[in-house]
Amino acid sequence: MKAKKTTPQGNKEITDLILDSIADGVFTIDQGMRITTFNKAAEQITGYARREVVGQFCHDIFKADICFKMCPLKHTARTFESIVNMEVNILNRQNQEVPISISTSILKNRKGEVVGAVETFRDLSLIHELRKEISRQYTFQDIVSKSKAVAKLLNILPDVAQSDATVLIRGESGTGKELFATAIHNTSLRKKGPFVAVNCGALPETLLESELFGYKKGAFTDAKRDKPGRFKMAAGGTLFLDEIGDLSKGTQVKLLRVLEQREYEPLGSTSTEKADVRIVAASHQDLSSLVKKGEFREDLFYRLNVMKLEIPPLRDRKEDLPLLVDHFVRKFTEKTGKRIRAVSKRAMKRLLDYDYPGNVRELENVLEHAFVLCKGPEIKTSHLPENLTPSNHRTAPQATGKTSRLPELEKQVIVEALERYGWDRSQAARELGMHRSTLWRKMQRHGIEVP
Repeated sequence: MKAKKTTPQGNKEITDLILDSIADGVFTIDQGMRITTFNKAAEQITGYARREVVGQFCHDIFKADICFKMCPLKHTARTFESIVNMEVNILNRQNQEVPISISTSILKNRKGEVVGAVETFRDLSLIHELRKEISRQYTFQDIVSKSKAVAKLLNILPDVAQSDATVLIRGESGTGKELFATAIHNTSLRKKGPFVAVNCGALPETLLESELFGYKKGAFTDAKRDKPGRFKMAAGGTLFLDEIGDLSKGTQVKLLRVLEQREYEPLGSTSTEKADVRIVAASHQDLSSLVKKGEFREDLFYRLNVMKLEIPPLRDRKEDLPLLVDHFVRKFTEKTGKRIRAVSKRAMKRLLDYDYPGNVRELENVLEHAFVLCKGPEIKTSHLPENLTPSNHRTAPQATGKTSRLPELEKQVIVEALERYGWDRSQAARELGMHRSTLWRKMQRHGIEVP
């Protein structure tokens, strides 16, 4: 009996049946980037019917950021290089974000001619939910940690957030004080209000007062119109005062009045305005030590120190480093579109051996530096900054518990940072996680002179 020939139409029907039996989403494109096939799993994951997408540009259907940064299918079509298990986020038909893992390959006809490309993708929503469930014990908002010291903070943070008490956050530069302040705001009763941050150390004293309290038209020569201050902008929400230890005595007096009476006067005004804000303050300095030296008002310190949170430096919680590295690798993978998936064992050891005077912010900068240089799937020691090399390692000064040594230790850290960068204040300030003007003031306070 003669076998029945399969027609092209029959071939297509068989292909469609095979594709529809696959659990992963599959679609193909022609050389013009238009969709030619779209299987049943693809319909379920995206919410689009096959008849709606065939003939459409794939970027109009998937709406992923990566489509415009580094389209995987274009990359494969151009280089013939397949992509395997790249994690990206797409928007489905309901505009909901869906995490998927994609793989791409070139598509050729029987003659070996390139006719397009194929992409398979898998819904990772369940896996992501499981990851969140597993990591929930280590996180609060975007705070990544599993150290015991931070765990204690995370345990009380929801209670702190739900109150309206003033909070004082103490921690070295770069430990994530603003991240904690944001987490407090986002889980507080004021979360629908604004979160306004002010770096008290980054603004000159002459500008800081007008920034905080605003001014009225005609208050000074250049005041052509009324300008609301940060207290006004934060009404109904939270005002975060970073580096509050750098406030001048005059501004300290005015801030004390706000905390006591819940009102303030804009510059040039004859009437008071209500301050409906929650204050969260932060400092890398020990304010009680500044009080003893007469540099910070004692009454203001006690007004601020209602709820105190002490954030440990990164060198004292090295168990968090692998978690943080993984967090930043995923962050920069999404940001750059690079297919970097891991850090080599030697590079991780180098990262673990370093003491991070700039704390978490410095670690983030280190990994961003590595992403710029890394062209493969793994970050190696050659991609890390030079100051992380063993010859440049140094042991960070350890706290003794005696507040009298803190200025000495701060001076030592600043001098070492300046020396590493040839006394370039901009680069040293960046490593230390502070504004250039703040660094300059600290140099004057400690009597540090540029050679």
